[in-house]
Amino acid sequence: MTNSPGKVECDDQAAGVAPECEDTHDGATPGRRRGNIVRVLGFWVLPAVALLLALGAGYFKYQEATADDADRARAQTAQIATEATVAMLSYAPDTATAKLKAAREGLTGPFRDSYTSLTDDVVIPGAQQKRISATAKVTGAASVSASENHAVVLVFVDQTTVVGNDAPTDTDSVVRVTLDRVGNRWLISGFEPI
Repeated sequence: MTNSPGKVECDDQAAGVAPECEDTHDGATPGRRRGNIVRVLGFWVLPAVALLLALGAGYFKYQEATADDADRARAQTAQIATEATVAMLSYAPDTATAKLKAAREGLTGPFRDSYTSLTDDVVIPGAQQKRISATAKVTGAASVSASENHAVVLVFVDQTTVVGNDAPTDTDSVVRVTLDRVGNRWLISGFEPI
């Protein structure tokens, strides 16, 4: 007998012996196979593809939000570093105490302590005794790096200093300003001329 799907195969029929037949029916007709494929596609493949697409969209949205946060941090920290640099380096003999103490509010950590010591012990007494005034102007600021809680900005400074009745002296410098987020504020944690 022939071997076809859904048929019984018997070899001993012609010999007159009771046939020992083997059922070769595998239960998979063309319609059933299509149903199995549709079931696999419907229950496993399509949900897996949808999940991968959703994960990919979520990842790209996260990357976009992170990039926006970094851009915002760069802009904020460059502005804060600019303003703080001017505040820290500008004073007059009669306003040195008030101005330089006010500048400390934008500082944090060990840098704040060292700036306080420098201004209290050297800058303020010198400004008052020798009639020193200084005016700082930032000509440019560039973000070097910025993350959620830490940033580094290069600040280009022109400072004009007048001692008593002497002629003004101009100094150009570049300062590496480090900022840390403390609470909701960016504060200067480092100020290093380079």
